[in-house]
This record gives sequence, C-alpha cells and structure tokens, in this order.
Amino acid sequence: MDNNNAKNIIAENAAIVESVLDSKYGDDSEIVGGLTEAQRYSLLSGGKRIRPCLCIEACKMFGGDMKAALPFAAAIEMVHNYSLIHDDLPCMDDDDLRRGKPTTHKVYGEAVAVLAGDGLLTDAFLECAMNPYVSGDCAAVAVSLLSAATGSRGMIRGQAIDMYGETHELTLEQLIELHVGKTGALICAAVQLGCLAAGIAPDDEKMNDMTAVSTQIGLAFQIIDDVLDVTSTAETLGKPIGSDKEQNKTTFLRFFTVEQALAYAKQCTDTAVSILEKYENSDRLIAIAQLLCSREK
Repeated sequence: MDNNNAKNIIAENAAIVESVLDSKYGDDSEIVGGLTEAQRYSLLSGGKRIRPCLCIEACKMFGGDMKAALPFAAAIEMVHNYSLIHDDLPCMDDDDLRRGKPTTHKVYGEAVAVLAGDGLLTDAFLECAMNPYVSGDCAAVAVSLLSAATGSRGMIRGQAIDMYGETHELTLEQLIELHVGKTGALICAAVQLGCLAAGIAPDDEKMNDMTAVSTQIGLAFQIIDDVLDVTSTAETLGKPIGSDKEQNKTTFLRFFTVEQALAYAKQCTDTAVSILEKYENSDRLIAIAQLLCSREK
C-alpha cells in the first residue's frame, strides 16, 4: 500500500471524527464568556487527526466495530487539543501560530484558553466513560489507560521534563523519556483504546504488541517533528519553525545529524512494522506508520 492510500485512510477517518467532534460543542450562552467557542476553535481548526485514526484502525485490524472506537477516538482528539492549547500558552512555549491560525489564547485570551483546555481534558474522560458501544468494564479500563497516558506518569511528565530541559542539558535517554511521555503516551493510548473497542483485554499479548508498536510510532513521529522544525517552513507546517532552538530545547538533532535522525526514525518504524506483520489485516496500519515516518508536515 503506497503513501497515497495511507493519506486517503487518514482523510476518511478524519472526516468521520470531525463530524463527531462537531456535534460535541454547540452554541452556548454568552454568560460562559466564549468557552464553547474557544473549544470549537481548537477542535475544528484543522489537524490531521492522526491519533483518532490510529484508534479506529487498531479496532478495525482486530475485527472490531468502528462505532465502538469512535467515542474513544473523539476523546483522544479532545485530549490532544487540550494539550496543544496549554502547550502554546505564554507560560509554556508561548506560540502565536498553530495549524496556520492564531493560537487559542491569542484569539480568546489566556484565561478562556486555560478553561477551554481544562474542559476538553475533563470532557474526554466523560466521553470514554459514557461510550454506549462497550461494556462498563471496558469503559472503566479506557478511562484508566487514558488517565495514565495524560497524567503525571505520561504526557504531563513529558512536559515537565521538556521545561526542565530549557535550563538543563538532557541526555539522550532523558530526551527519549521526555517524548515517550509528551508525544508517545497519547499515541499509545489511542492504539490501546482501539484495541479495547475490539474486545482485546489489557493483559492480552495482542495489547502488549500494539503497545510496543505505538511506542515506536510515537518516537518516530517526534524525531520527524524535530527534523521538520529545522528543515521545513512555517507555511508548510502551519506553526513557527526554529522555536526549539530559540527556547534552548534539547531535540534529537542535538545528538544526530538530520540524516542520522531520519535513519533512527526509520529504524523505529521498521520495528513497529515487524510486529504488525504478525497480524492479518495490518496493511492499513503499516501504511500509516510508514507515511508518518516520511511526512513533510
């Protein structure tokens, strides 16, 4: 399967998830001060919807019904957008541009942006808990996995290490720990929740394999991000480039040349593919993994 097919798979899933997200936040009273509008602005301002796509495709690979995966996929994207809103804040990365548009705090102010992110995060857990297409036990496990991925053992931990790295030199091992948390944990949760939706138990060998797959995909994804931050343009990425260097962040290019970093990303992807090849109907996920490793934005 070539890159064009993989792009089509991502686009098809993105359109489905987009319609679900669009239904979540309707018009609200002006008394809440633009909260709902800010949430919609973040959720519906573009994005490739990679994480919900991985959730849906993991479910389908194991013969699950996509309907069961959709609430989980929506929750994953809500968490992702919460993290972007907060990551862009002046107290964090202080970015003015995201997906080619002004960041949420630039449009609605910092206070509303913080509340919009908080709301998206909290609503994501409700979305998992109320999934009508899975059992109560399955929903509870989904909430547990998503909590672990987003909390102080996952994404938040990664962000804390990232901030520490602005004033301290990180080792390669610490940098990998950073990104396994900040970027990889949510990618991992997306795949795990897709497996849950297909009826795969948390202690099943398939779940262990898919956790390993998603960890490698997440690491490759971040390596490519670091490369694009110095080789791409703001117009292509839809966000500022060179910001990592300006903020003195440790990236993979502190340890590797561009060519070496790309080779490292390919090695991670090849590891993921070698595990996926054990399973039938894995061609779509394999194509997505390979596309993410060769992306230009």
